[in-house]
Amino acid sequence: MIIPISTYISLTSSGVYTYIAPIVTFIGLPFFEFIFDTDKYNLTNEEEKEALNTFFYDLMVYLMLPFQYLLILVFCYQLTTNSHQAYEVIGMIISLGISCGVLGINVGHELGHRNKKFEQRFAKFLLASSLYSHFFVEHNKGHHRHVSTPHDPASAKTGETIFSFWPKSIYGSFISALKFEHSKPLYKNEVIIWKVFEIALISSIAIIFSLEIALYVFMAAIFGILLLETVNYIEHYGLQRKIQPSGRYEKVQPIHSWNSDHILSRFVLFDLSRHSDHHANASRKYQILRTHHEAPQLPSGYPSMILLALVPPLWFRTMDRLVDELES
Repeated sequence: MIIPISTYISLTSSGVYTYIAPIVTFIGLPFFEFIFDTDKYNLTNEEEKEALNTFFYDLMVYLMLPFQYLLILVFCYQLTTNSHQAYEVIGMIISLGISCGVLGINVGHELGHRNKKFEQRFAKFLLASSLYSHFFVEHNKGHHRHVSTPHDPASAKTGETIFSFWPKSIYGSFISALKFEHSKPLYKNEVIIWKVFEIALISSIAIIFSLEIALYVFMAAIFGILLLETVNYIEHYGLQRKIQPSGRYEKVQPIHSWNSDHILSRFVLFDLSRHSDHHANASRKYQILRTHHEAPQLPSGYPSMILLALVPPLWFRTMDRLVDELES
């Protein structure tokens, strides 16, 4: 609940307090992750069964759908009813953008791997709130199949900067999603259907509130998208699957994703940082994801690594050495 609570505080505050969410996310969380130890504990089989039968874990991800749309409404209402200086508006946009990335796309990603129809529908509404609904198609049909190969736009190569990765991944993922759906009629085309919903969402905000506020929501969504793509950059940087004698790539294994057992990242991101197990077992729910001893480990949690990725010389100095060690 750290992200929705800190975002709500940012959106309903003034002055420097509009930056509470980014301060908590990119200063508070990295600070405490350097203090707290990692948690490499895996649940036993009995504990996994109990966790899967505990509705609380499902409830937490379900609640993120109304919370996300509520935060968008609060954002629009506050900007409509109160006057804000430019720096306050920027703080609110960044705060909502963090929510778009964490609640909208990250939780949408978790629910998008579920089998129940209503959970997948929840996923699409969450992704659409961040204007990234095509992620549902590309991630499930493309990314998990092509991860850590040149065919995956969301897998970063060694020496590739985050700034060149962003346009490649965003454009490539959208084109890939279109290709997966191109043979379907328009009324069944998931990309078209949900892009129409996104346009309707932004248009409704423009009509009810103003075109300016709709633009601010659009900017927050872009921030959330870039946040997600930075996480994509971190999760598979420099990792490559080998080509087998048959000409096919080897099966996806835990060694093809960077893992992080830093406890705060795990809590805030619904265990997304146990990414190695997620790719090895895509249908496994977040509460029972495991750590693997053979999986490559990030030196810190996701918030810290996001900041590091934004400074390419420091990122390369840190990560290229780890990639070389894995290949040696």
